[in-house]
Amino acid sequence: MEPPAAKRSRGCPAGPEERDAGAGAARGRGRPEALLDLSAKRVAESWAFEQVEERFSRVPEPVQKRIVFWSFPRSEREICMYSSLGYPPPEGEHDARVPFTRGLHLLQSGAVDRVLQVGFHLSGNIREPGSPGEPERLYHVSISFDRCKITSVSCGCDNRDLFYCAHVVALSLYRIRHAHQVELRLPISETLSQMNRDQLQKFVQYLISAHHTEVLPTAQRLADEILLLGSEINLVNGAPDPTAGAGIEDANCWHLDEEQIQEQVKQLLSNGGYYGASQQLRSMFSKVPCGPAGRGVQKAPADAPALPHHPVPGTGALWVCVVLSPHCKPEERAGWLQLLSRWDKLDVCPLEEGNYSFDGPSLQPTMAPAPGSEEEEEVAATSPRHTVFGRALLAGELHWNDAYLQRILASDSYGPSLTGSMGGDKPTFDPQGCPLWLGEPFPTACARVDTLRAHGYPRQALRLASAIINTLRLQQRHQLESYKQQKKELLQKGSTCITNTEGWVGHPLDPIGCLCRALLEACRLEEETLTLYPDSGPEKRKVAYQHVPVPGSPGESYLVLALEVALLGLGQQRALPEGLYAQDKVVRNEEQLLALLEEVELDERLVQVLRKQAGLLLEGGPFSGFGEVLFRESVPMHTCARYLFTALLPHDPDLAYRLALRAMRLPVLETAFPAGEPHPSPLDSIMSNHFPRWFILGHLETRQCELASTMLTAAKGDPKWLHTVLGSIQQNIHSPALLFKLAQDACKTATPVSAPPDTTLLGIALELGLQVMRMTLNVMTWRRREMVRWLVSCATEIGPQALMNIMQNWYSLFTPVEAATIVAVTGTTHATLLRLQLDTSRREELWACARTLALQCAMKDPQNCALPALTLCEKNHSAFEAAYQIVLDAAAGGLGHAHLFTVARYMEHRGLPLRAYKLATLALAQLSIAFNQDSHPAVNDVLWACSLSHSLGRHELSAIVPLIIRSIHCAPMLSDILRRWTLSAPGLGPLGVRRAAKPLGADRAPLCQLLDAAVTAYITTSHSRLTHISPRHYGDFIEFLGKARETFLLAPDGHLQFAQFLENLKQTYKGKKKLMLLVRERFG
Repeated sequence: MEPPAAKRSRGCPAGPEERDAGAGAARGRGRPEALLDLSAKRVAESWAFEQVEERFSRVPEPVQKRIVFWSFPRSEREICMYSSLGYPPPEGEHDARVPFTRGLHLLQSGAVDRVLQVGFHLSGNIREPGSPGEPERLYHVSISFDRCKITSVSCGCDNRDLFYCAHVVALSLYRIRHAHQVELRLPISETLSQMNRDQLQKFVQYLISAHHTEVLPTAQRLADEILLLGSEINLVNGAPDPTAGAGIEDANCWHLDEEQIQEQVKQLLSNGGYYGASQQLRSMFSKVPCGPAGRGVQKAPADAPALPHHPVPGTGALWVCVVLSPHCKPEERAGWLQLLSRWDKLDVCPLEEGNYSFDGPSLQPTMAPAPGSEEEEEVAATSPRHTVFGRALLAGELHWNDAYLQRILASDSYGPSLTGSMGGDKPTFDPQGCPLWLGEPFPTACARVDTLRAHGYPRQALRLASAIINTLRLQQRHQLESYKQQKKELLQKGSTCITNTEGWVGHPLDPIGCLCRALLEACRLEEETLTLYPDSGPEKRKVAYQHVPVPGSPGESYLVLALEVALLGLGQQRALPEGLYAQDKVVRNEEQLLALLEEVELDERLVQVLRKQAGLLLEGGPFSGFGEVLFRESVPMHTCARYLFTALLPHDPDLAYRLALRAMRLPVLETAFPAGEPHPSPLDSIMSNHFPRWFILGHLETRQCELASTMLTAAKGDPKWLHTVLGSIQQNIHSPALLFKLAQDACKTATPVSAPPDTTLLGIALELGLQVMRMTLNVMTWRRREMVRWLVSCATEIGPQALMNIMQNWYSLFTPVEAATIVAVTGTTHATLLRLQLDTSRREELWACARTLALQCAMKDPQNCALPALTLCEKNHSAFEAAYQIVLDAAAGGLGHAHLFTVARYMEHRGLPLRAYKLATLALAQLSIAFNQDSHPAVNDVLWACSLSHSLGRHELSAIVPLIIRSIHCAPMLSDILRRWTLSAPGLGPLGVRRAAKPLGADRAPLCQLLDAAVTAYITTSHSRLTHISPRHYGDFIEFLGKARETFLLAPDGHLQFAQFLENLKQTYKGKKKLMLLVRERFG
């Protein structure tokens, strides 16, 4: 296969075209650079030093020094790329484990010294502090470089890792940041050529003397060979010089340890982990796919122990790039295809995630098929599944020797020979005279662009990318015409089938990303002094891009094309692919594309492109994700719309809001849950049991919420847009948790610390909060209390009327417990009243509203709200009486004894003992404690009630005794109450003086009834326990009889009764001889 004819030789300087369009062209800021430096830069980037020496018989020493000076890499990004997983390192990598971060710290701590550059060789010492108690360590680092690439490294730490060690990073960054402080010398051969015989002899002898233990054997061997006239060394002119740079034929690529790469790839492929292994593999692929990293990846799997069970992202695209190489030899390609075919047939070979076709529709300039045609549905439904290597196998059938393709790649100018068609009915140019690339699926065409770029054909990649984008533009125009013809029908129908059988964002070949990266790279201003982490602070400087004209297309620039194609891909209406990994890739690719666009500083020219594309997206119908008609399972546009909204807002607010509001839709939820209806699990995202295919639905809903929050924040101070955004939120967001977050964000935005609040935005926040309350009213969750408290605080920020409104309409927003214990209480706290700054009448109005709320809640749920209502109504006699009557009525209706006791204790605490006694008697009437329930939860309440009745007087005590006898059958408990009542006289006088002179007797009314009940309870309980008693419980029973005797003895004839009781036990249970023996021993 022949490479494209226009490839530039590595040994030739770039022509004008390459300089204008090439990425990384350095342009000085401020004072213009010297012509010598400008020329030296270009030569240092493109020519091997050997080529300079061959072309020019004599190169002045100042020129040599500038070429050598500019030959070292000038961007820290490249150093970072080969010393961390990515560039710049993500937040998680900013720690001591990442070599780039460690090297940067060493540089900033002054650990680099004795830096010397001799030709194309840089050396220096790195002093690294030791661990506590260990000495400082000194490492000698050597770096060779050529044409702005590091070609080899050596460090005393003997690093064996995929990345450059921290010491190499420190020395490299020192050379970039402090280049003029580095001592610079010409290649050592130039210095030797200036010496005479005596000087050379002295030089050699001193060198041997300084390093005789290392170099003496080698020096003697070389001396012997030189003295031998016919030796091989004497047949070669000159001598090698490691400081003179690479030769013309030497490969010019960044240094990576291929052996180490192979080991790493084997291990990662064997593990097959998705988030760990795949992240590192993607990082390797990014370090020039077909350079050393690519070769290592290609070689490693040949003897890897196993293939991963899940697709490693980037594997298929990498192999397509390898197999599609323009200068690949046929036998080499055949070997790769044979290996891939063998892997493809393995049962464990992972399948490609998603429902992407391998033979999708080709790029065509003609009319697009009718939206939702049966033909498209059939293609989508019958697409076979393929392994991750399937695309690379198909790429083996592609070639580069198509005559029209060669012409596109060869030139930017198109003469008469290029006009016409591709040998058929397919036109080769659009109406503006720009070339088209037809007859090939879009992802495949973009894979060609990526392959050209990876294999060293950047200019040809740009030419093909321009042709592809021309075709996309023409196709977009035809799609719009097609939609206009069917617009009325589709709008009446209200839905559509998917028009794009496969999405471009998230596609395994990443076609949009390939085009964007190629185009942006051509426009990037690579500043030679760029630092990712400057010494003065941690902030990263923004990437600078410039408009590079597209040859043959007046008014066009590659930067414009990059923005346009990114928006075309991001705005494409497409179905969500199948599978977790494919859906995750859609999200990641979208975020990566938007991250690229956010690096671009928008000028007037780019803003016009944004406005134009935004308009086209709104008018795109079923072909656009922003169109009026959406396929039910199409990918939402929230993330893309957020970028467009932020970018357009300063320039065209109406368009920005129209676009963002259109993108708020989430069709899959709109069809499942009509507007205003919550889904079954309201505080979570839509659950997977309803949408098993939508694994990332929670993420998509979060992005929808972020878009809404961005619009609310931007609309602050504009009531018209605020209410419009509110309507969209209420219609499209179905998750109460996200609605609550929006409400919180809006409230925070509306109440800045140093400015007056925005009342309209506060009202929006309150309205969202009210909607959340209504949606979650019947679903109790742990977040409800937080939501209710926030709503009260938000209403407080608005004013007393808002607070009273939610109190008056509480039944549709809160449960009775929430309204009585949170809303009414929080709304009347001292802090709330101070915040509202109300006068006396308004304060009383608020209190009246809260009391009314509390009484309504007590009537609806007396069990949980009666006590809060009483507490809130304490200061208003009529309200308090009403609350007390509600409790009495509820007691008749079945209010539990526990709640009655609680309210009774409250009444006693408030100084209302008679009311407390009344409630206690009502509670006792509902209580029943069996003979064996001596640890019943109500024991303390009963004892308290007995103590209360005893303190009130003989009459109250007499009245409660029958209730005690009827409700309590537990003998120990009855005897305990009896003893308490016999200790002191009942009742206290007004000044604390007892009404009765002496305590009550247990044998007289009213306590004699209680004594009889206690004795009867002991007798009954004894027989019950003896029925099923085991020997291990004999001791407990004897203790029980001891307590029973104490109670029997309270009666005048207690001795006789207890003796008769024991005799009855002995006769009845005489079979239990051991137990009866214990009874005799204890009681006789």
